Amino acid sequence: MGIFTTIIDNLPAIAGPSQRKLSFKEKAKWTLIILVLFYVLGLIPLFGLGANALQQFEFLSVIVAAKFGSIVSLGIGPLVTASIVLQLLNGSGIVKFDLNSHEGKRKFQGVQKLLSIFFIVFEACIYVFLGGLAPETQFIGTPLYFELQLMLVFQIFLGGVLVMFMDEVVSKWGFGSGISLFIAAGVSEEIAVRALSPLPSPTNPGIATGAIPALFQSLAAGDPQTAFIMMSAVIATVLVFVVSIYGMAMKIEIPLSFGRVRGHGIRWPLSFIYTSNMPVILVAALLANIQLWASLLQKFVEDRAIEAGVTFFISKYIFGMVNSVNSGYGMVQWVNPPDIMRSAITGSLNWGLFWVALGYLLIMIVGAVIFSVFWVQTAGMDARSQAKQMMASGLQIPGFRKDERVLERLLSRYIMPLTIMGGALVGFLSATADLSGALSRGTGILLTVMIIYRLYEDIARQHMMDMHPMMRKFVE
Repeated sequence: MGIFTTIIDNLPAIAGPSQRKLSFKEKAKWTLIILVLFYVLGLIPLFGLGANALQQFEFLSVIVAAKFGSIVSLGIGPLVTASIVLQLLNGSGIVKFDLNSHEGKRKFQGVQKLLSIFFIVFEACIYVFLGGLAPETQFIGTPLYFELQLMLVFQIFLGGVLVMFMDEVVSKWGFGSGISLFIAAGVSEEIAVRALSPLPSPTNPGIATGAIPALFQSLAAGDPQTAFIMMSAVIATVLVFVVSIYGMAMKIEIPLSFGRVRGHGIRWPLSFIYTSNMPVILVAALLANIQLWASLLQKFVEDRAIEAGVTFFISKYIFGMVNSVNSGYGMVQWVNPPDIMRSAITGSLNWGLFWVALGYLLIMIVGAVIFSVFWVQTAGMDARSQAKQMMASGLQIPGFRKDERVLERLLSRYIMPLTIMGGALVGFLSATADLSGALSRGTGILLTVMIIYRLYEDIARQHMMDMHPMMRKFVE
């Protein structure tokens, strides 16, 4: 235990600010610097990279804010995984940290950083040695091939560590957290390119990549079908944004009073989307892993087609053989959403696509509800934990005696229904965006909306008085 504590005490860390509160200008400066650095790192390719089998997993790259094939190929994946694992261990009581004390918080952060480094190394090795990011095939069978693999692992590890420290800089010197910033930045970049890029499309050089330029080009060329497809993508994206913001703004406020101060009380807000974006992150990560393992199994079967009869059956009918980005058999068929809107406009919609779309919709809704309930129970967001937190703050229900059981009964009327309905809503919105051909994956759009909305609330609450008057007017 002494060695473990010594390691935690000597882990490199970003020094926090000496002043108690940073100005809006200072936070904006560091947030912008880290954001630009993240974009630059995403443009640096891995030296010695040959095959990039991961570039087809757009679903996974959106969730983890990764640029497969660049130095930030891991994105925030290891950081999120370490955070979720530690939160679940702490919430379930398997590993206990006293987060109310400074020492407990310091140990929690140290263990989380160690776990992040472990997952950085682990995922880098998985990506390289299983062939996701591999050297040139001409070096296979030579000693140089293994050396190139180690070089790729080192570069990916270096990028993962840089992302970890950039997240720490944003958490201490900027707005929100680096994890949220990188997700929002990646999705915003994708939406901007798909909406506004005037460059020709790789699949159809006759029209632009961006939906809005392509819409006007199609109208000018007398191609209403393409125009309707582009218009539906833009409308679907806007609708998901609007409904997500509306859902985030919906709250139930429970009136509470301070037991020792008569006449003073507060309203404790419970958001309609109670578990925020966590359920859709978990279900999306599960579906992305199914696709990833299906691809790895396909590669395994192709390499060993002669002696792999059993493996062929399992990979084809259970996981699914991946033939292209949006096709497959087995489970892969049901976790790849078809573009229903495009199919309806082009006249290729059939009952097969309809059932796949319905199955995907149900998987997302049911999965989001299950993970939402699971997260509430393990992350200390249940009625009992919230009642303890309120009682520790000296709060009670007006007109009732100060009893934790009374407060727990009141909260239980709201928390579980909000957990189920909020999880179902985010699952439905994410699946709808995917099925309607929005400009980004539904999960990414939801994450970005929720991240930006919470960032807006934090900035408006903390820095309304010290920002520039024009910026203050914009925020108001």
